[in-house]
Amino acid sequence: MSLVEVVGLTHSYGGKEILKDLNLRIATGVVFALIGPTGAGKTTLLRIIDLLETPDSGEIYFDGKCIPRSGKRRLEIRRRMSFIHQKPQVFNASVYDNVACGLRWRGEERDSIAEKVVGILETVGLEGYDSRDARTLSGGEAQRVALARALVLEPHVLLLDEPTANLDPVSTARIEHLIGRVARQRNTTMIMATHDMSQGQRLADRVGVLIDGRLVQTGNATDIFRSPQNEEVANFVGMENIMEGAIIANNDGMATVAIGSNNIQAVSNYPARKEVYACIRPEDITLAPMRHRSSARNSFQGNVTRVASYGPLSRVEIDCGFRLVALVTRVSAQELRLEEGRETYANFKATAVHIMERKTSP
Repeated sequence: MSLVEVVGLTHSYGGKEILKDLNLRIATGVVFALIGPTGAGKTTLLRIIDLLETPDSGEIYFDGKCIPRSGKRRLEIRRRMSFIHQKPQVFNASVYDNVACGLRWRGEERDSIAEKVVGILETVGLEGYDSRDARTLSGGEAQRVALARALVLEPHVLLLDEPTANLDPVSTARIEHLIGRVARQRNTTMIMATHDMSQGQRLADRVGVLIDGRLVQTGNATDIFRSPQNEEVANFVGMENIMEGAIIANNDGMATVAIGSNNIQAVSNYPARKEVYACIRPEDITLAPMRHRSSARNSFQGNVTRVASYGPLSRVEIDCGFRLVALVTRVSAQELRLEEGRETYANFKATAVHIMERKTSP
């Protein structure tokens, strides 16, 4: 049974529909990452699940029971959840008092509060920070205080809205480590909105793609990033190579797909004459100065049209009679002397090609 379930959820602001007939189930102990472009409705969905807002229509179930729109039962359920916002909120008080405030509001005994606060500060790596003024902390430290304040309440569900959006890489890695450790050790159900797709892949058991208020696909990271269900998802998750084509033959699951005047080999059960998109992730394309024997069924001669470096990686655009984008290490790009106009061979396996049905206009 799902711990959190959303059924037929619709919500609007100022006459604009933000969430549209949304359905979602999240099991106990699962880390669920909600990804999507800015304005897709991720934060709104988290706020509704946390019972901070009431949807226009639809229901939310917690532990199998429908949450009422008001009353004592709603407050009881809300106390079983904690919300960490994108910008960490700290009070004008010590770190200890920031973390202890929720326990005090709930009327816990002083000794119990002290034991829990000391323990959770150790968990988040802030032991010895008890008396520090929370307003003097760095962004990463403040986010760990916010995480400690939420976790000390021992929530069944932890909601995180872009938990590392404003942090440096070192602080981001530390927060991610904490999130992963809490999920493993405490079996805490987490629902995390993030614009960082690689973070979603690293941390989440399940991923949902929210686009224009609709949950368009859910699954594990492999499902989402390597087998998108439609062109919209494929574009969002960085597939980049999305080519219109048609299957002209299929022999026992090995399909030949015509892309313009070229043919590529792909694993697919679609029959001949099916209009499709052939999708390839840039990192699944290898480049070589000449054609050579390999396990890759697809090899195309082409000319480099553009090279752009992004830290340790280089993004290479190639004209093979159709456009391909490859992502290689910057060292490889230098060794291959990849530059505009240079000839290269683009290679990729049939298993690297994801085939999606292409809906044609009537």
